[in-house]
Amino acid sequence: MVDKATEIKSVKVDGTPARGSFIQAVAAVVWKDLRAEFRSRELFSAMLVFSLLIILIFNFALELDVKTRRSVTAGVLWATFAFAGTLGLNRSMAIEKDRGCMDGLLLAPVDRSAIYFGKVISNLIFMLIVEVIVLPVYSALYAINLFQPGLILVILLGSIGYVSVGTLLSAMSVQTRTRDILLPILLFPVAIPVLLAAVKASNGFLTGAEWAEILLPLNLLIAYDVIFIAVAFMVFDHVVEE
Repeated sequence: MVDKATEIKSVKVDGTPARGSFIQAVAAVVWKDLRAEFRSRELFSAMLVFSLLIILIFNFALELDVKTRRSVTAGVLWATFAFAGTLGLNRSMAIEKDRGCMDGLLLAPVDRSAIYFGKVISNLIFMLIVEVIVLPVYSALYAINLFQPGLILVILLGSIGYVSVGTLLSAMSVQTRTRDILLPILLFPVAIPVLLAAVKASNGFLTGAEWAEILLPLNLLIAYDVIFIAVAFMVFDHVVEE
């Protein structure tokens, strides 16, 4: 298998950082992750199977009427997305570490924030693909229409916030021996604001709540996304140096 770091270095012509653009470096990281995943299908298959198992378990456990099922849909969906996303984030960085590619990425002549944004985008793509498959399956099992523009917007914003902070914490925990346990311990408390706002906004769209009731959690979700991305951007360089 081609060394992943080679693809990052190829963005530069003579190995000089001044000749490559930031966007090209981010695109190289994303393309490297997508190529590696499409060859192995290790990360995506684990996330998808885990997600389908969760919604099937909830389907058999929640033998409720249609109205009650609609009221718990937001919580079930985001529990599924959160656990599957955590699994994907953990494996994404663990693969880099186990194959010795993380050192190559850090040695590449690019701004390290480009590595962060590249990993965020690739992890977000994997998570969105899983969500695109989960939504119609959930709709069929629970007889609920989840293809609503407002709900899709909330899922996108929530996924961005969850992946942005998860990628940072995954880069931090991957250096430890207990990375599989440490990441959820670090991630869930930090991601609670995103999950709560996403569940509240999703439930508002599903139950047909007033726009004023949906607007507050939606604004909070956007604010948390901006804050988490900004903080992760500022501290990522220090995290990977440790």
